[in-house]
Amino acid sequence: MESAIRTKKMEVSQHLSDKAKYDYELVQRALDRDQKAYTELMERYRESIYFMLLKMVNNKDDAEDLTIEAFGKAFKRLKQYTPQFAFSTWLFKIASNNAIDFIRKKRIKAMSLDSGFRNEDGDDMEISVTDDKPDPIEALQKKERVEKMREVVTRLKPRYRTLIELRYFEEYSYDEIAEELDLPLGTVKAQLFRARDFLHQILKNTRDTL
Repeated sequence: MESAIRTKKMEVSQHLSDKAKYDYELVQRALDRDQKAYTELMERYRESIYFMLLKMVNNKDDAEDLTIEAFGKAFKRLKQYTPQFAFSTWLFKIASNNAIDFIRKKRIKAMSLDSGFRNEDGDDMEISVTDDKPDPIEALQKKERVEKMREVVTRLKPRYRTLIELRYFEEYSYDEIAEELDLPLGTVKAQLFRARDFLHQILKNTRDTL
């Protein structure tokens, strides 16, 4: 067993940079439930991940949310990471793939509804916009889901509950939350990340269908 571990460490040292080797040490500590290691990994890459995502989605709030989601997905999959390549490469891949999925879902066609367009034969075509408003039954179901979600959020500790309510129910920006709670912006982001993780665990353990 020990020889296998030594062999693995030798394989790591042969091709990773010093920075990547330190990242790998942090990953090992995180797998041993060292919370400081999680925090340090976030601090090392949060800014660069954020600016990459900002270029992709061109919206600060979306980039912030996607940054938190990227770390959340990466931390949940830490056991899958192998030192065949740098942790940063693996993390950026997760972040970019998640952003691509987001863009696909939210993509808005930049096309004027008033002027229409011309098809390949040169014929003028009108765009027919269907009414996508939910019917009364769908609206009721959505309202019920929101109410159930609010019930789940009440199970969080007060400081996390406040963050979730301000961010997702009141739709405050990160800056507005920091100002409202008189907290540093970095603290707001880190605590929101933890709040979302706690909420995920509660949702996983509840039998309610949201």
